[in-house]
Amino acid sequence: MQTITTSESQPGQEREATAEAVIQVEDLVKRYKKAERNAVDGVSFSVPAGSLFALLGPNGAGKTTVISILTTTLSPSAGRVRIAGYDLEKQAHQIRRQIGIVFQKPSLDENLTAEENVRLHASLYGVYPYRPAFRLMPAAYRQQVEALAELLDISESLFRPVKTFSGGMKRKLEILRGLLHRPAVLFLDEPTTGLDPESRHSLWDYLRRVRATGRTTIFLTTHYLEEVEEADAVCIMSRGKIVASGTPAQLKTALTRASLLLDAPDRPRLRQELQQLGLPFQEGAVFELPIAGPAVQRLLQRLETPLSLVQTRTPSLEEAYLEIIGRQTLESEEE
Repeated sequence: MQTITTSESQPGQEREATAEAVIQVEDLVKRYKKAERNAVDGVSFSVPAGSLFALLGPNGAGKTTVISILTTTLSPSAGRVRIAGYDLEKQAHQIRRQIGIVFQKPSLDENLTAEENVRLHASLYGVYPYRPAFRLMPAAYRQQVEALAELLDISESLFRPVKTFSGGMKRKLEILRGLLHRPAVLFLDEPTTGLDPESRHSLWDYLRRVRATGRTTIFLTTHYLEEVEEADAVCIMSRGKIVASGTPAQLKTALTRASLLLDAPDRPRLRQELQQLGLPFQEGAVFELPIAGPAVQRLLQRLETPLSLVQTRTPSLEEAYLEIIGRQTLESEEE
């Protein structure tokens, strides 16, 4: 397993970090009846309070099973889970009050208005008593809904039927509904699937504001790797196991390499000079050399060919992810 530690720990610091974790998962196992192997196989991780945590993996990796267990909709076969200080096995009811969930598929009643959806949710959670009209609800409810609606920029649509909403507005409404009971953790399961790029960008702007104003922990699963670039921590799953973990920067640094891109009007001359210097390179639309840092400056000082392009290339998290999953696929084929 390729594991990248997110920080250097001194004696005693590990206990402190664990105490601040809002989610603790230890040796989690899930095996379905008649299955040949575990869907989740000894998974362990912790999520610090107030962080953005991403769980990634290809279809069938086990991440949906993990999130189903953490949100109390599926029972584990073994292992221990604590969320906001509550034990999953003994205190599932208390955990449900500490979490908000935005599923991949919308779960709104489209015949109701946005506010009616929120009001029904509030009464089901026991946050506020149900009243037949918004104006009859407690002042605290009205103030909270109006504040969240303003934060998510849907104030003008609160009393419109949900069936008139765009996909992006529905997602915002589900987030508003999920935050109403002030959860410790907001689970987002593929929250931007089916949204156009503008709606995705807008939604993440509002999620950043939610984190900044409420210190809400966000637990994210997504296939859009660019959404994970600003995560505080990432775990990558394959075949039921965590195969890599760390910050996005740590994953990229450990598993991929930065490179230098060069080009010149006289490409044959540049090619010959690189060969004479004994430097490895790939030639396509431009010349790419697997070097970075001070080596770049030393190379440029030695080159005599006039250059038309000098550019450093930093690998993306998506490239690191694909490399990890590619390795796991090869290993499974060799078994």
